[in-house]
Amino acid sequence: MKKKVVFGALCSFGFAAAAATATMADVRDVQLRGHVGERFGKMLANHVVASDPVHYAEAFRNKNETWAWQTEFWGKYMHTAAPFSRIVANPELKAKMAASLEEMLANQLPDGYLGNYREGLRYDKGWDVWGTKYTLLGFLHYHDHLGDKRALDAAEKLAGRLMAEFGPGKRDLCKTGGYCGMPSCSVLEPIVWLYKRTGKKAYLDFAKYVREQMDLEDGPRLIKDAKVPVFDRRKPDGNAMKSVLKAYEMMSCYQGLVEYWEVTGERACLDAAVATAESIAKTEINLAGGAAHHEHWFAGASRQDKPYARQQETCVLTTWMRLCQKLHAVTGDAKWLDEFEKTFYNAYLGSLKPDGSVFAMYTPLNGTRAKGEYHCRMHTNCCTANGPRGYLAFLESFLTARGDAAEVNFYASATAQVKLPKSGREVRLETFTLYPSENHVRVWNRSAMAGSYTIAFRIPAWSAKTQYCVNGEPAKDAQPDAAGYLRLAREWKPGDLVELFFDLSGRAHRVGDSVAFTRGPIALARDLRFGAADLAEPLQIGFDVSAPVPMTLLAAEHEGMWMEVGVTLPMGLHSESPEHRRPKMVKFCDFSSAGNTWQPDSAYRLWLPIELDTTW
Repeated sequence: MKKKVVFGALCSFGFAAAAATATMADVRDVQLRGHVGERFGKMLANHVVASDPVHYAEAFRNKNETWAWQTEFWGKYMHTAAPFSRIVANPELKAKMAASLEEMLANQLPDGYLGNYREGLRYDKGWDVWGTKYTLLGFLHYHDHLGDKRALDAAEKLAGRLMAEFGPGKRDLCKTGGYCGMPSCSVLEPIVWLYKRTGKKAYLDFAKYVREQMDLEDGPRLIKDAKVPVFDRRKPDGNAMKSVLKAYEMMSCYQGLVEYWEVTGERACLDAAVATAESIAKTEINLAGGAAHHEHWFAGASRQDKPYARQQETCVLTTWMRLCQKLHAVTGDAKWLDEFEKTFYNAYLGSLKPDGSVFAMYTPLNGTRAKGEYHCRMHTNCCTANGPRGYLAFLESFLTARGDAAEVNFYASATAQVKLPKSGREVRLETFTLYPSENHVRVWNRSAMAGSYTIAFRIPAWSAKTQYCVNGEPAKDAQPDAAGYLRLAREWKPGDLVELFFDLSGRAHRVGDSVAFTRGPIALARDLRFGAADLAEPLQIGFDVSAPVPMTLLAAEHEGMWMEVGVTLPMGLHSESPEHRRPKMVKFCDFSSAGNTWQPDSAYRLWLPIELDTTW
């Protein structure tokens, strides 16, 4: 099945997509199974379907707000509810969505304004433009997936109101909101989307204006400072509200800049996004794929062993995954999917309650899981509303196409299909695997007809030695190309089988005086449910993090744990004793399972201390 809105359908409007841009799978054409599929199904039933979008839309009725961000929730919800409603045959869900659209249309003023701020404060110091960004995204998703033109018309009216307020010779967009205008400037993404869907030059002109606002000297300087590590950027007066350290909002702006590059070819925009994302991956992303402290950059990669407050906001996680998804789509570089995978399997799934009903606001690396606060006098918060967007990005990127190649990007039991843009051929694949708990992945070609094309398999950077075979032939070493893919070009026949064998060797990682462990893309944590009396028991002095770490995948004995792993370690407690000096097996679980009772009985710890000695 083909998406309703694709670049190919828009080229008549006077622009063409970048040649390298990937074609995403329609979410209806990816059916997840296994652990990842089960968690997705619970999230659909107990979060997306169970939510009340009319409640979110009612926030637009009373236009007397002065500071809060209630108007982001409806658009965030619709971003995923609209495409997911085409997966779930649920009349109640579609009825609630339709009722919420009617509520939104009724709350739009004749001049196009659709927010809840009082007159005189609209589009000023609060979150009004930020909310407008999400409302536009919500309308566009409703139109794209449910075909109601009234949603597109309402989006155009709302954009028109914004354009009447800001632009050359009018008010500066970057002077509104906080954080050097980044929340307001992130409206660039839906403005470009409007241009892609309508071809109207006015939207491209306004997008150009927003892009310029992003780089003003007294604005966020997102292009000028792109090569500066994100934590080292502007912090005037030590005032966080005047800084550009707000992680979620910064990445949202770069998402818009990549969209803008696609329609203009202005290379500086893409280069700035890539350079910034590389800085984030190097200096901010932790072992569980998360980032941020109080939602701000803080050079977190080098400080992740410390108990910083409010770690790993879920809004930051989903936005990082969306940015990685977009960068992979336009560059073809699989390193962005390595980053996505690390975040998805660890911090993101760890933030989702086992019953799928809610996302935690924060997911510390050591501690417990907990529900977040309610925001803005509403029975939800930004992270619970935002969380499903991470699963949407996973589905869209599971199987992509570029030229005459199908790209297998993630490994989970599933069936998926995508159309090759060069030939128009439909490629359908079936995957069976217990990855990433086990290293063996089987991928069958279930396409209807034989044909010559390429199937490219992402080879994760953490897999030091990967092997593959086709139709049972002797295994060969996989030789990925510069983009990180094993490309198999051949005459493919229905029933052809590709098997991949990844290297899941254990690794130790040291930050400061602490050590943590990974197995493939999975970060491992200790958990009270294993009966450990002291989760902070240290490792012995001189523990060598460069040495191989013996690990054994164990049979899961605790309800709700996905993976249980035994790691043979020289623990330091009473290491002067000959008996205690010997290495012992320590039980770990995958980070997403750690703490997942959301009670103190499953307190957990990712980073373990190393015994210290005096330096004389």
